[in-house]
Amino acid sequence: MAVSLVLNEVSDLCIGKPPLRSLPLSAATVSDALLALKRGGEPYLAVLDSDQAPPGKKAAAVAGKICVADILCFLCSSDNLASPAAALERPVAALLPKGAGLVRLVEPQFSVLEALDLIDDGAQNLVIPIRSLGRKKLDQGGDGVATAAKFCWLTHEDFVRYFLNSIALFCPIPTLSIDDLGLVQSADALTIRHDEPSLSLLPLVRRALTEQAAVAVVTDDGQLLGDISPCALSAGYNTVAVAAGIATLKAGDLMAFIDHYGSPPESLVHAIKAGLKEKGLQEMLHLMEDEPSSFSNSSSSASSSDDESSEEEKRLRRPSKSFSSTGRRSSEPEVCHPGSSLVAVMVQALVHRVSYLWVVDEEDYGLIGIVTFADMLCVFREQLQPSL
Repeated sequence: MAVSLVLNEVSDLCIGKPPLRSLPLSAATVSDALLALKRGGEPYLAVLDSDQAPPGKKAAAVAGKICVADILCFLCSSDNLASPAAALERPVAALLPKGAGLVRLVEPQFSVLEALDLIDDGAQNLVIPIRSLGRKKLDQGGDGVATAAKFCWLTHEDFVRYFLNSIALFCPIPTLSIDDLGLVQSADALTIRHDEPSLSLLPLVRRALTEQAAVAVVTDDGQLLGDISPCALSAGYNTVAVAAGIATLKAGDLMAFIDHYGSPPESLVHAIKAGLKEKGLQEMLHLMEDEPSSFSNSSSSASSSDDESSEEEKRLRRPSKSFSSTGRRSSEPEVCHPGSSLVAVMVQALVHRVSYLWVVDEEDYGLIGIVTFADMLCVFREQLQPSL
């Protein structure tokens, strides 16, 4: 019976999914992409390339996807740090990784099993034609962003939910610990000390974007203080101010800056401006002061779940630590421990809308590793392979 799950078509998972929002590769600039992301309220936008349409089809090919964190890494690169205004006018193609294959276009009759193979090969999103819409042209949204009415896309989260709905078919595997299943991956490549310059984050954030994870911020002895995720970087802040923070602050202070939903400490704002002046980044300073602040638009929903935490989650909460003389954590990183069961980890990640969990020592909150949705899906792929 479990085998039938992976033989189902991916179009079954598209029911109720909204049409894909996108930008044209040929016409859009980095500034257009930033404006579309801020207005749309969605973490990612697809980039369509009409010049690369599949043979015999009018629909544009999907060249990739972008988020605000991609733009931040671009603005803070050594080539663009001194001239962010010019960088914002570059074509949106400059944001797309070369040959990463993170987004794949597949047909509606593609099986779930074939989809799992693509995920195992590194795909993050599968773009699926929506047969029921029947539209022949891209609709233009009110904010100038095209809505790819013929497509939607599926994420790792969609597939984890799909298997969770039939989790009993895989017993006893879901009740085993993530340690026993070998799912705990080393987090060394996604870790930064709290006192390291935030510019050291750039290659780590790019890797986190590829692996759908985050960057762990740790003490000198390896205890988890928090994390800096692409989602947090993409929150409703003054984007240039966050880029300026990356250019000037230590990692712990940057974490404090982005975690103060709507009201970063004045001391950090002054430190950023002083750092920009010291480094001669006058253009970024002017952009930071001129860009309309979006501090008031950020969400505080991440802190609303504390009262509903389970007893296990409360035991896993890290002790209060002062990693920055100026900041506080307004939200905690989502963590589990090696003895957590696969099904518990799946539920926790889905409830908190994250694609990863940090694995910590239950006693001293030392960082052990990380487990991601992609790791979880590999378990189901392996369990189904013998039957197939």
